[in-house]
Amino acid sequence: MEAEVLEFLQADRHAILATNGRNGSPQLTPVWYVFEDGVLYVSAQTKTVKVKNLRRDATVSVCIDGGRGDARYVVLSGKAELIEPGESQKALRWQIVRHYYAEEAEAKRYYETVQDTIGAIISLRAERMVLSGF
Repeated sequence: MEAEVLEFLQADRHAILATNGRNGSPQLTPVWYVFEDGVLYVSAQTKTVKVKNLRRDATVSVCIDGGRGDARYVVLSGKAELIEPGESQKALRWQIVRHYYAEEAEAKRYYETVQDTIGAIISLRAERMVLSGF
């Protein structure tokens, strides 16, 4: 992967995760993520529609855009895997939260409010990647 694209994906951008609804229509959710070693990780509550959709159909697309004034974007698509709630995914949940806070103390305050919620991690190693503006 080109350094410029990797740098783009590792910034603290928001992403839109698309799963397939029961009736086949896309279900879109803004999400926080971490991109590491070619894998995109997203934290999600287990009772959300996106997780219910993934249990039925693991096909996803994720669009990460540059934001205001930056027309670049990356779309990742493929079959996602769920890392079920448990000790093994707590470090990933913390890593995702920490990624979006400049100050560790702020990240800790937020994490304390969500750490006991039942959450899974959505993992995606893209089978297809679309780049624009690079």
